[in-house]
Amino acid sequence: MLEHFPFYLAIIVLIVLLIMLSNRIKVAYPVLLVLAGLAVSFIPGIPVLKIDPELIFIIFLPPLLYEAAWANSWKEIWHWRRIIGSFAFVVVFLTAISVALVANAFIPGFSLAMGFLLGGIVSPPDAVSANAILKFVKVPKRMSSILEGESLLNDASSLIIMRFAMVAVGTGQFIWYQAAASFIWMVGGGIVIGLLIGLIFKKAHKWLPTDVNMDIILTLVTPYAMYIGAEAAHASGVLAVVSGGLYLSTHRHLFLSGSSRLRGENVWQSLVFLLNGLVFILIGLDLPEITAGLKQEGISFYQATGYGLLITAVLIVGRLLSAYGSLIITKIASNFITVADKNPGNQAPLLMGWTGMRGVVSLAAALSIPVAFDNGQIFPQRNLILYITFIVILVTLVLQGLTLPALIRKVKLPEFHDHLPEEETETLLREELATVSLDYLKQYHADDLEQSFHLRKLASHWQNQLNSDEPGTVPEQVKFAYKNILEQQRQLLIEKNRNEERINEEIIRKFLHRIDLDEEKLNLE
Repeated sequence: MLEHFPFYLAIIVLIVLLIMLSNRIKVAYPVLLVLAGLAVSFIPGIPVLKIDPELIFIIFLPPLLYEAAWANSWKEIWHWRRIIGSFAFVVVFLTAISVALVANAFIPGFSLAMGFLLGGIVSPPDAVSANAILKFVKVPKRMSSILEGESLLNDASSLIIMRFAMVAVGTGQFIWYQAAASFIWMVGGGIVIGLLIGLIFKKAHKWLPTDVNMDIILTLVTPYAMYIGAEAAHASGVLAVVSGGLYLSTHRHLFLSGSSRLRGENVWQSLVFLLNGLVFILIGLDLPEITAGLKQEGISFYQATGYGLLITAVLIVGRLLSAYGSLIITKIASNFITVADKNPGNQAPLLMGWTGMRGVVSLAAALSIPVAFDNGQIFPQRNLILYITFIVILVTLVLQGLTLPALIRKVKLPEFHDHLPEEETETLLREELATVSLDYLKQYHADDLEQSFHLRKLASHWQNQLNSDEPGTVPEQVKFAYKNILEQQRQLLIEKNRNEERINEEIIRKFLHRIDLDEEKLNLE
């Protein structure tokens, strides 16, 4: 491994350069990374990057899922719970069935169990790819919320399907009532274990005398503890990380200091940036090993490519049909129950259906298939499954990834009114923050306000919403008052986020971030 260390460093530098290029030409970076990895793999003498299949989930999934859960809004997930649940569970299950039937019918040697295994691997769309594309175009907040919420849960449902299919392939039988009981435990146990471990780490942050560095280290350990703990109990490690991550994200201001939140955010952004880059470039670099395996099994390269394109077509068509099917079901259900929006428009499902790029989870799932069973028997069709997964990821990333921005610009979406306009929201929040700050000063620091230039300056700032750069050291009593005011502002924002459904949580978090920055500046003075 040591002799290949310069190559690994070169790969990291290449990832950084390619992402810089993707931002410049406004192309989603997963597309460039996969194509670059594919191109690098054909260079003679390039070392083969190999990861133990048993470690692929533990290395990549926990931190990526945890960061995604941390960045998501529970309020948005709950608001769109019906559509998110249908895409994350029902659509994934129907996709796995479709892939299983098609694979069993058209791919020689593919049993239904093998088809379900392949379906579980390729069924979950990749949120990283979709988000990388959506940042270059403007879409309604509801679409990004649904895609982000779906991505958190569909990974769990697809991996549960994959686990049952692995058992069926290994044993040759499927006992439905045992599978049903196991499914209930995997879902319920995973959620409960994730919440319990999240609660333990929350208390550890709050009660132990930690500093910023210790807090960051604990946040890095948290997702691995959740995942490994749930998997050891034969529950869903993915759901454990997602549920625990959402719980801690919602309560982040109760147990982490502003400094820990600010610096931890930078650490996590760098870590996830590197892990995502490595995974996507690994997809391309892994092709020579996969094709070599196909040759050993005597499978034609062109025939295997045809199978991959067939499964890709099933996935694309299936997601489009599911998107329009959800529209029809929503309109029917609106006659019996209250739905968030019974008329989302006829073109919104087209965009939802076209955001089916596959990526990180599908690759990790495929690579995690063991080479042989515990009894020494070679796992059937492993290399073909790997190659089909590679084709699915490559085609969906390139085809859908490159065309989605143009499709978004062309499609005319209706004017959704789920959230207040951004400018209106920011103006409202600034006014209410200024009001609560002035009220606090007048109620608790009236005498200091008359005597202190610095407090008068703060009051003037909130009264006129102007920035002032007056020099001078801030006295301790002013620091104390200012910190209390910042905490009042923080509590106001948290309450507004909890009680006002039409306020976009992203804007709330932006204001909370500014408060953390103000608090950090005050600590440094």
